Amino acid sequence: MVVVVVQSCIEASAAYEVSLPLAEKWDFDFWGVFHLPFPSLEIRRPPAACTLLYSEMLGNHQHQHLTMENFKSNTLTHKNGEITNYYEGGSPDGIPLVFLHGWPDIAESWIHQLTYFSSTGKYRVTAPDMRGYGDSTAPKTKRSYSLEVLVQELIELAAHLNIKKAVWVAHDWGCGPNAALAAHHPELYLGLASLAVPYRTAELGLNHIKTLINRDLYPEDEYEWGQWDYMRYYELHPEESIKSFEANIDRITPALYVKADPRTHGQRSRNSRVQRDGGMFGGHPENIPEIPLAKTSLTEHHLANLLKSHKKHGFFPPTAWYLNHDVNEEYSKSEKNGGVLEFPVLFIDAKYDSVCSPSVSPKLAEPQKEACKDLTYETVEAAHWLQLEKPDDVNRVLEKWLNEKIQSPLGLNSRI
Repeated sequence: MVVVVVQSCIEASAAYEVSLPLAEKWDFDFWGVFHLPFPSLEIRRPPAACTLLYSEMLGNHQHQHLTMENFKSNTLTHKNGEITNYYEGGSPDGIPLVFLHGWPDIAESWIHQLTYFSSTGKYRVTAPDMRGYGDSTAPKTKRSYSLEVLVQELIELAAHLNIKKAVWVAHDWGCGPNAALAAHHPELYLGLASLAVPYRTAELGLNHIKTLINRDLYPEDEYEWGQWDYMRYYELHPEESIKSFEANIDRITPALYVKADPRTHGQRSRNSRVQRDGGMFGGHPENIPEIPLAKTSLTEHHLANLLKSHKKHGFFPPTAWYLNHDVNEEYSKSEKNGGVLEFPVLFIDAKYDSVCSPSVSPKLAEPQKEACKDLTYETVEAAHWLQLEKPDDVNRVLEKWLNEKIQSPLGLNSRI
């Protein structure tokens, strides 16, 4: 047990005790966070002057009470027999916004955006549990998670919802099917927004994003796969990858959502060492410390539903999203107009994302500049889960872009 006395809190010259039961030394870095050692934080007897800081550190803010119970849940049975669970709300005749979450998440990842934009009266919001997550089905064949299959399911979802055009918003691996859908079926788009992962990157396959590695940070002779080394490990050792996540789901899940540490910006990601470390989490997932919820971007409700999803489906589905780079690359060869997009595109960079941010690997941003004829580029100072960590900033950027760039087709609403 370590007791630390901190002087000068906010504008007061105050002192309070912070007890730090230190976990085993752990340089955890999955999406841009690096802590050594990782403390479990408990604050005792904070003075009045520190109340605001205390509340922020413990995560007691206005977003904590939000849940998906405010949105209608429905299901769609696809032609291939799979079932997609989705949530919807807002104005039935509003501009359609479809939110696609990434790895290894659920539709609730968009709770802040769904809540805000549905309240404006201008938008109709929809968020599916993507294939393999939440209350959607989770097939046990890896090709069920290829972009060609996922794109077809999104086309069927749009038809089921009677949506002819929408603004499609995605984060992380949700950006894969979003980008592929846009490139193959641009007629379905009023606009596209990508959070954390730029257009023309992951959807084109691992060999493509390997060419975009920052070789000043990751010399090829030492870091052949750069920050994408973990993806290569998935391909070579899928069973071991699945077992490592399933070995300690209760602790691994919140650890993936740790908030940004700006001090780590520009450093190499731990993901670049997965093969040499002998697997994810240094090959020892059992040693991951318990992470206080306040250190993460999660609410208790979101975490509980994530754990429910992972324990229901296991980690084959999340891993399978990474096992289709070869067929995804082949699928990209049939894009319309070479993947060039004429409609408005928004990219929101998560600055402290050590894996995906162009602020660390500048070449990641280059392909979309060529392919997007109406590109807006914004930055939010957050780690990978920016829509959870900085929801107000993300909503502000997204709303500004929507107001400036997106209009409902003249004489049409979302249902016709």
